[in-house]
Formats: sequence, structure tokens, C-alpha cells
Amino acid sequence: MFKSNLKSIALELSDVFDKIDQERVAEVVSYIHNAPRIFVAGAGRSGLMMKAFSMRLMHLGFDVHVVGGATTPNSRAEDLLILGTGSGETGSLITYANKAKRLGLNVITLTSFVDSTLGNLADTTLQIPAPTPKSDKTSDITSIQPMGALFEQSLLICLDGLIMELMAEKMKDANHMFQNHANLE
Repeated sequence: MFKSNLKSIALELSDVFDKIDQERVAEVVSYIHNAPRIFVAGAGRSGLMMKAFSMRLMHLGFDVHVVGGATTPNSRAEDLLILGTGSGETGSLITYANKAKRLGLNVITLTSFVDSTLGNLADTTLQIPAPTPKSDKTSDITSIQPMGALFEQSLLICLDGLIMELMAEKMKDANHMFQNHANLE
């Protein structure tokens, strides 16, 4: 049963990735590459995926911060806010996006639903078309997994894919990244 479940999950992930728009990926990579500073946010498990992404961005040498962290500095115009949200309707993230727009930041939303509040607030939106129970909208893709697991898994792997795109663009490899890895562990 366990191996069968893993194979089903892998097939679901493949279905999601087949529908991701490569042109939007290139646009997201460009925003990230050109941002003076990057701020990331998400809620719940999506928030954990965004924190993992911020760590990899730091490993690549980006000036990156998690919104709400104890050492997160103020933001400035031209900085970038990246949001991960299945529904695109998470209240706290809508508050962050509205404030970011008023301050002159660029906003990227990674979501299941581009026609959501956060999708509409963003300068660009990368759709990760996995279902989420936190929205009344439906996805073309179904999942045997509980709750928003497929979106959260897809988000993390998509974010890792963005890191690989940025590595190629910056001509950096894992050895370079490891130089920025924590050493007080």
C-alpha cells in the first residue's frame, strides 16, 4: 500500500508540473534575479515551503528575508515580495501584498488560482494548478491526498526548480551555495 501511495503521489505531481507555464517561470526568475531584496511569506504548510525557499535563495547569495521574522528589515521600493498560497485568498497575505504595493514593491504570487485576490494583486502569478480545500474554486487535477498536500508538495518542488533556474542564470553550483550554508550547527 505504501509504495502504491508514493507512486500515486508522484503521478499527481507530474500532472501538476505538466501544466506549469514555462514563460511565467522565466518571468518569475527575472523578477527574482533583478530584485535588490526579497521577502517571502506564506501561511501554514505553504509558509514552511516558502521558508525553505528563502534558505535556498540565501545559499545562492540573495538578500532574502521571511516576513515576520525577528531580524526582517524594512522593505523599500523595487524590493520583491513572493507569496505562496493555495487559495490566493489568505487574509494575512492579502494584507502583506496590499502594503507591499503601497510601498512600491513588486509582488509575485504562486497559487492554484490566478483569478484570486492575491493573483490579481501580483505583478506576476505563477499558477501551480493543484487542488486546495481552502477555496470554493476547483482544479482540473484531483488528488487522493488529504487537504492541501498536493499543492504544498508542488509548491516546494516548483520553488526548488526556480532555484535551479537561478543557479543556471547566476552560473553558480552547489559548491558555491554550500559556502553560504550555516556553520554554527
